[in-house]
Amino acid sequence: MSTSAFVGTVMIDCNDIDTMVRFWSEALGLEEKARYPSYVWLSRLSEKGPALAFQRVPEPRQGKNRIHLDISAEDPEAFAAHVIELGGSKIEDHEVDGFRWSVLADPEGNVFCVSRSGH
Repeated sequence: MSTSAFVGTVMIDCNDIDTMVRFWSEALGLEEKARYPSYVWLSRLSEKGPALAFQRVPEPRQGKNRIHLDISAEDPEAFAAHVIELGGSKIEDHEVDGFRWSVLADPEGNVFCVSRSGH
């Protein structure tokens, strides 16, 4: 028996699955790969990375999410502006020892971070 495993999908709970699929597809340039009544899978985040998927749930998000995506972008400021155009929001900026990142949120308030590529 093999005990090796890998992360195949990052699943995000949401209330409005169509809004979330549209937001994340456009934000990251991903394609819809599979759709079921309460689930949608997008393409992989990178060639060997996990897929991003969404599960419709009845309850709203409560509190801070305990896991989040860290997104690398060549131009983090332009990416943040694009996120806002798509219906997301910018929460705050941070810097520690010269490393800078921004905390953003998708349309349902799930937070994620963006920093310059290379970190």
